Amino acid sequence: MKDPVNIGLVGDFNPDVRAHLAIPKALEFSSRELCCRVRSSWLNTNDLYRNHDKMLSRHDALWCVPGSPYENMDGALHAIHFARQRNVPFLGTCGGFQHAIIEFARNVLGLQNADHTESNPTAVLPVVVPLSCSLVGVKGAIHLREKSRIARIYAVTETLEEYHCSFGCDPKLLPVLEQHGMSISGVDGSGDARVIELTGHPFFVATLYQPELTALTGITHPLVTAFVQAAMATKSHEHQEV
Repeated sequence: MKDPVNIGLVGDFNPDVRAHLAIPKALEFSSRELCCRVRSSWLNTNDLYRNHDKMLSRHDALWCVPGSPYENMDGALHAIHFARQRNVPFLGTCGGFQHAIIEFARNVLGLQNADHTESNPTAVLPVVVPLSCSLVGVKGAIHLREKSRIARIYAVTETLEEYHCSFGCDPKLLPVLEQHGMSISGVDGSGDARVIELTGHPFFVATLYQPELTALTGITHPLVTAFVQAAMATKSHEHQEV
């Protein structure tokens, strides 16, 4: 593939956020494994709010990155909506996981007041709420649902992953999400949602943990590689249509 795969990083770059330094490395490691070129660009959430579709349509895939609360939640939510509606490969990690749930709750479940208690402590309908125990700096086991996309990516049904978060999905919402096509495909030992994916979408996966952090120790992560591979498929399809 001569042309690079273009991946948009939805979030507000901050050099003090470990994940923001890890993500370009993670993409580079996966691109080497797949023998392709990846070009990533940061998509500031304020810019997305003002000029969203033009910015988003330039990319083969979108990654909604950690670092919330974002400067403009609506900008991030629109990017997630764009990926979900237009079958653009999507990966969300940490804050991306949380906001994928909010976007789905608002636009699929019709819960227009669905919100995040970190950015709106007085939310009328909080769907992303404080975890009973903070997961900042914690590593934990994730149980992957058999035959799910995420289990196929890992080729196992259990993995150990690193977190850096204090908020997660309200457990009361999980059955409703599944009824409407959002699969809870990874859970922790208590059964709390840690991976979500959309059935019928080419690639839409979000994790509460941060797979990109393995790049800081020189390890290529299978989820990031699968995401880049999905972006490559989008690029190849575009070439076939030209």
